[in-house]
Amino acid sequence: MSSSTASRTVRLMPYATVADGSVQSLEVRVECTAGALNLRYSLNADLSRLKVPALKSMRRADELWKHTCFEAFLRAATGTGYCEVNVAPSTEWAMYSFDDYRQGMKPTNVPQPPAITVDRSAHRLTVDVRLDLKVLPSSRALALIVVLEHDGGSLSYWSLQHPAAKPDFHHPDGFVFQIQGL
Repeated sequence: MSSSTASRTVRLMPYATVADGSVQSLEVRVECTAGALNLRYSLNADLSRLKVPALKSMRRADELWKHTCFEAFLRAATGTGYCEVNVAPSTEWAMYSFDDYRQGMKPTNVPQPPAITVDRSAHRLTVDVRLDLKVLPSSRALALIVVLEHDGGSLSYWSLQHPAAKPDFHHPDGFVFQIQGL
């Protein structure tokens, strides 16, 4: 593994137009360092119009994607397997492995959970996630996703690419971000 750092920022797009205009931009900075994958999700929005979970003790939790949640999917270097990482602004998190497209889902037991830092103001939410590369599949293909819960309870889905007729972040064609520097 190289000790160099590779970093790139990308903008996520909504699956459909967000009618309430609450979101101005949603970006993710991806940075690879020796031993870690660092993700910085930066949401510029009227946060009073979004449901953002309050901070809690960091712990593993399921079904985070039903509310505001920041996600990363990493495809295995060989085969059809992949890993899903979910992080909520509450600092709750989950990690799952899949054998194939939406098949063989299992919680991933990790010796080191993600390091999560949340910074919030009236119009900006930043969620930093540091993942130990030893617990992730050896891969260079990544899908970046955000689910936002709006104040009326509706969800909007954000990604680099939406390859299906409905939001489907497991879709193989969604792994479009190529990680450099691993």
